[in-house]
Amino acid sequence: AEYMGLFRIAFNMSHRKFSAPRHGSKGFLPKKRAKRHRGRVKAFPKDDKNKPVHLTAFVGYKSGMTHIVREVDRPGSKSNKKEIVEAVTIIETPPLMVVGCVGYIETPKGMRAFKTIFAEHLSEECRRRFYKNWYRSKKKAFTKSSQKWNDDAGKKEIERDFSKMKKYCKVIRAICHTQTRLLKKRQKK
Repeated sequence: AEYMGLFRIAFNMSHRKFSAPRHGSKGFLPKKRAKRHRGRVKAFPKDDKNKPVHLTAFVGYKSGMTHIVREVDRPGSKSNKKEIVEAVTIIETPPLMVVGCVGYIETPKGMRAFKTIFAEHLSEECRRRFYKNWYRSKKKAFTKSSQKWNDDAGKKEIERDFSKMKKYCKVIRAICHTQTRLLKKRQKK
């Protein structure tokens, strides 16, 4: 009699995939908070030496989502030449400010930073990004590097660094920051 009872219980149970389906796609694992708020450029496009010098990346922040109505151009599809509603992401791209440059040299292990030169005047908006706690700090960042631009010896050193970068560096990248305070009509939180 006990054996029949166990057999009956086994038949009443469902498969786990129906009774407890997984939550979310496995393509987006691990589900955790991002390590950094601002995305990193992991690969820059190949440099074409025939084109003039230009920036190859730009900073943007996801600010929200909305939807658009567009006409589909997919011959052979049922929805060809019909209007469909699609979700779109809105990316805010505030104006960039270049505050310095880094020269990289080629080594057997890969690229290595060779020289870094910062601008004379860095705004408070830029300097506060180098601190974890701005209001409690002494705000001394970049005071010595900005003094280099004032005296003759410092200017000669900067010129020497620029000429070395031109001679030895394979890649020169700009150090930039965004000017989010220039964005008007936006929800802060």
